[in-house]
Amino acid sequence: MQELTLLNDKLDRLLKKYTELQAENKRLKETVNTQLKSIETLNGKLALLEENMMAASIGTAMLNDDEKQVVKKQLDSVLAEIDKILATLND
Repeated sequence: MQELTLLNDKLDRLLKKYTELQAENKRLKETVNTQLKSIETLNGKLALLEENMMAASIGTAMLNDDEKQVVKKQLDSVLAEIDKILATLND
């Protein structure tokens, strides 16, 4: 009879340990899911920042000072034309 009691006690401990491990496994899975979502969000932000950085570096690297002056003069010319058109529309 004592063997049965001992076996029953071991079974109870194993079931209790199994329940604890299931709960821990569930918590760990939730943590992993949360971390994966966080990583996904951060990867999206990183990709966006990399695109912005690439665009900024392309914008500054492609134009030297002379080209920047030419572009500025062209923009000034276009703005002057727009001002003329607006002035004629207002008359």
